[in-house]
Order: sequence, then structure tokens, then C-alpha cells
Amino acid sequence: MKKYIILLLSVLSFGYILLNKNVEETIIPDEAIRFRVIANSNTIYDQNIKIQVRNAVQNKVFELLNGVNNIEETREIIKENIENINELVKETLKKSNYDKDFNVNYGYNYFPKKEYKGITYKEGKYESLVIKLGSAQGDNFWCVLFPPLCLIEVDEEETTDTEYKFFIKEIIDKYILKQ
Repeated sequence: MKKYIILLLSVLSFGYILLNKNVEETIIPDEAIRFRVIANSNTIYDQNIKIQVRNAVQNKVFELLNGVNNIEETREIIKENIENINELVKETLKKSNYDKDFNVNYGYNYFPKKEYKGITYKEGKYESLVIKLGSAQGDNFWCVLFPPLCLIEVDEEETTDTEYKFFIKEIIDKYILKQ
């Protein structure tokens, strides 16, 4: 009986290690479109502008993508509406009397390595809609437009806790590691 328990514990431990090592691949699929807004700086004013732009664009894009289930259609909708998104950013900034330049880009854009709540997101170029405000030297917001999985928000006041749970990990934590 002890041999079976040891074997079971070994298999579960190995599974636990594999799950923790590859968790980032589970969270963001290979075929995903990211959304990122980079603030001019980390001043309260610039971060608030970033949030206003994020809210306006995110609401519009999610409205446009409502009911869309495939990445090809998502790409086409974003491409067809890039000028509308650009105008929306321009209007949002104008309402806030924000006089700095901005850039809206859809394509493959660089994302730095990011560690968030124990998960490491690899640096690299990802298909994305990126909005740079001013010199784009401040903290940024990013999430996944397709599939719609908002994940990261650097601004701590705006961050909502996101917790990812895996059934096997919960069993190991509850019954094996706690004893």
C-alpha cells in the first residue's frame, strides 16, 4: 500500500511541477490579440489619461467584437476600424485637454517580460493593438482582446485580483502539502 501512495505522490508532484512551469502557456493562447496602452509617464495625471483612453478604446473594441468567435474575423474588424479607434483616442485626449502626441498601431508589437502574481509572461513581439501616449515612458495597461481575457493592469489602484486555479494543484495543496 505504501508503494502505491508513494507512486501516486510522485505522479502528483511531477504534475504539480509541470503545471507551475508552463502556467503562462495555459493563460494566453498562441493565437491571441493583445491590447496595450502605454502612459506618457507615471505622474498621476498621465496615468489617469491612460485609464481614460483604455476605458474608451476597450469599450469600443469589445462592442465591435461582441459575438465574434474567431481570430480572423477579429483581425478584420480591428483593421477596418483602426481609423475609428484613432479618432476615439484623439477625442478622448481632446476632452481631457491632453496636448501630447499619441500613436495607435495594430500589428506585431514588442512586449517586455512581465512578472505578475507569480506568473512570467515572456518578452517578444505579439499581435496587438498598442496605443502610445506622449513619450510612452510610463506604466502600461494590457489585456487580451481575443480571446477576451483581460489579464494585466500595472496600476495597483485599478488592479483587481485575478487568481488562476488548477484542480490537481488544489488537491496537492489541500491534501498533501498541508499534512
